[in-house]
Amino acid sequence: MKNFEKYTKQYFLPPVRSMDWVEKDSIDRAPVWCSVDLRDGNQALIEPMTLEQKIDFFRLLVKIGFKEIEVGFPAASDTEYTFLRALIDRDLIPDDVTIQVLTQAREHIIRKTFQAIRGAKNVIVHVYNSTSVAQREQVFKKDKAQILQIAVEGAKLLKQLTDEAGERYRFEYSPESFTGTEPEYSLEVCNAVLDVWQPTADRKAVINLPATVENAIPHVFAQQIEYLSKNLHYRDNVMVSLHPHNDRGCAVAASEMGLLAGADRVEGTLFGNGERTGNADIVSIAMNLYSQGVDPELDFSFMPEICQKYTEYTQMSVSPRQPYAGALVFAAFSGSHQDAIAKGMQWRKEHAVPYWNVPYLPIDPTDVGREYQTDVIRINSQSGKGGVGYILQENYGLNLPAKFKEAMGYAAKGESDRTHKELKPAEVYRVFLEQFVQNRQAFDIPECHFKQLPDGIEATVTVAAKGGHTVVVVAQGNGRLDAVTNALKQHFREDFILTTYEQHAMSEHSDSKALSFVGLEKNGKTYWGAGVNEDIIQSSIDALVSAMNHFSE
Repeated sequence: MKNFEKYTKQYFLPPVRSMDWVEKDSIDRAPVWCSVDLRDGNQALIEPMTLEQKIDFFRLLVKIGFKEIEVGFPAASDTEYTFLRALIDRDLIPDDVTIQVLTQAREHIIRKTFQAIRGAKNVIVHVYNSTSVAQREQVFKKDKAQILQIAVEGAKLLKQLTDEAGERYRFEYSPESFTGTEPEYSLEVCNAVLDVWQPTADRKAVINLPATVENAIPHVFAQQIEYLSKNLHYRDNVMVSLHPHNDRGCAVAASEMGLLAGADRVEGTLFGNGERTGNADIVSIAMNLYSQGVDPELDFSFMPEICQKYTEYTQMSVSPRQPYAGALVFAAFSGSHQDAIAKGMQWRKEHAVPYWNVPYLPIDPTDVGREYQTDVIRINSQSGKGGVGYILQENYGLNLPAKFKEAMGYAAKGESDRTHKELKPAEVYRVFLEQFVQNRQAFDIPECHFKQLPDGIEATVTVAAKGGHTVVVVAQGNGRLDAVTNALKQHFREDFILTTYEQHAMSEHSDSKALSFVGLEKNGKTYWGAGVNEDIIQSSIDALVSAMNHFSE
């Protein structure tokens, strides 16, 4: 690709390489989560949310379990200011939820921000200024000392206004474009801010380290985080926070590595919504923890509802392949995948298994509100016998014989191929009924009577041809089905072998229907039929009749 020479590294490694995080193999606890959907996510929308949509979204975030929610940039516009005041004046903020407000390190903006938060119980005032080489040189045209002074003056004003208000607001500072800033300079600025605030154990400060534009492999971000985490003043009283963006598509990985590197907190959005390619996807990060046996302290058990409301509020879509949340992320269309899942689910029924380990399913879909019957095994022209068998067993109580599953699999695939669409469970069942239960294209048996003989059974069988002509045939056999089989062989002059006969109840209830399967071999080919009836003998005869009707195809 042309012009690659114009690009070069835009990041800086720490002066001392910090690599302790590499030795860790897992994150053992949930970070503090801060949703920035109502700020980052909202300002990235083509049509920002209305006041009532933002209030509803706030309620959704509270329901999910967020204890820190950034509600906007109240000094930026009347809309943002009005939203914040609505939350406060309508008493919509639970006592255990902290709202966060963003402000630039500029005096008039900070003062308006403090006007907006009056009356709120728990508040984090989040102040920021840009520190990167590109911003210093191209935008602000200031040297390091001048940029540091902006941060310090902003920090002082936050403390002054909080003291004047008689409140105990908490403070957060972000060196914007952190990943494009020399780590030692970021550390100098952050420590200067902390020296102003002097955080305590009961009033911790937040140092938020944003990958405002993701510009490096995630392991570089982790080294930068570890370097600051190890060298910040008042470290025991500081929450190191991450705010990764997704320009390289690595925000989730960067977040996880940053947590390994010492961070305590993550700012992000549902499904990664945000400017450009978006923010860190909190759903994915939290569910990754969940899948490793760590409580994420967020509740995504009603994921379909979350997706629906998110789409309604933002007019953004949730990709069908979005991790954990997409409509197709648990769906198996491939025959081999379906077979493995079906066998894995059966194995779990037969064994006392303490942990989830079903092939192709990283978590139990029901934990996020999905259903096995509709969301996991999906039938189309790529599906196989295992998946089709699973659908019929789970939805309709049909335990298909192993050899019959293959025929049923081909029948379902053929129907999907013919109609060019996925088959829902009811449509798979319809194929089963039409092709293997109700198949009467050549003849039927409307009536059959049996007589016990000393050496067997005599069957008097009424055979009704498709055109309406009927004939009564009498034959003997060592059992009722054998006698009927001999009668049909005699009448149609057919030579075949009954190779498979299975029957069982469709459920464990005493009033359940009997399910029979018959496999007939003729000229090296197997023909299948099934019968469903309250009477076992009748279901067996129905299966035989259906199988024989395939001879005329």
